Amino acid sequence: MNLFRSTLWGIVAMSAASACGSFILQYMVGMNPCVLCIVQRLMVLAVGIVALLTAFNRQLSVTTRTISALLVSIPALYGMGVAIYQIWIQSLPAGTAPACGAPWTFRLRDWPLFEWYEPIVRGFGNCAEPDYVFGVTLPVWSVLYFGFVILLVWFMWFKSRHDRD
Repeated sequence: MNLFRSTLWGIVAMSAASACGSFILQYMVGMNPCVLCIVQRLMVLAVGIVALLTAFNRQLSVTTRTISALLVSIPALYGMGVAIYQIWIQSLPAGTAPACGAPWTFRLRDWPLFEWYEPIVRGFGNCAEPDYVFGVTLPVWSVLYFGFVILLVWFMWFKSRHDRD
């Protein structure tokens, strides 16, 4: 197995650990996620799913590795943008932050198979109210995760651009 493909498997593991961490914080610690937190959670899951699907490919050509890196980067960039937006919202003076919008459970309640994915999108937290883990707000952790994924996948792409298995 080549180095780039191993990196994709590592991203799958990191995404699974991050998603499990978000579920532990919600269902065991009692931190209620807001709308933006849930979008970030969905982007973590999307990064993991895309990395999983691309890791099944042998990643033999530079074109395949480039497409894989781009596909993994898209949800990571979107998730990073949402996290940066939430950091900005949390930096505003109290009472001046815009509303997050309707909870995802309200938005998606009439969709097919809602009962299956409802625990993933459940949450009614306030986007302007920061929650801390080890003294760092959750959107900052998200920026660190997404930034690390982007840097890792492109560093490994750069490192393996001349490799052939």
